[in-house]
Amino acid sequence: MTFAHTSELAHRSGDGIEVSLLWSRFTDALTVVVGDLRTGESFEFSPPRSQGLDAFHHPFAYAPEDVGFASPANRDPVYA
Repeated sequence: MTFAHTSELAHRSGDGIEVSLLWSRFTDALTVVVGDLRTGESFEFSPPRSQGLDAFHHPFAYAPEDVGFASPANRDPVYA
């Protein structure tokens, strides 16, 4: 994805997972970007505008099944 005309509407992180909700001024589309800082895996998807905030809060529920991202349940716990 090209981020030249993209604004970050929301960002959160926890347990090594980073989630951003982006909006493209050029296409008027939303994108949720999810990254695992421990494994380096990441994926992104474009939820419908009406579900953008919910997809940001629950990205694994909205993510396409073929993203190939390891389940958080299969990872070791983080002790901070």
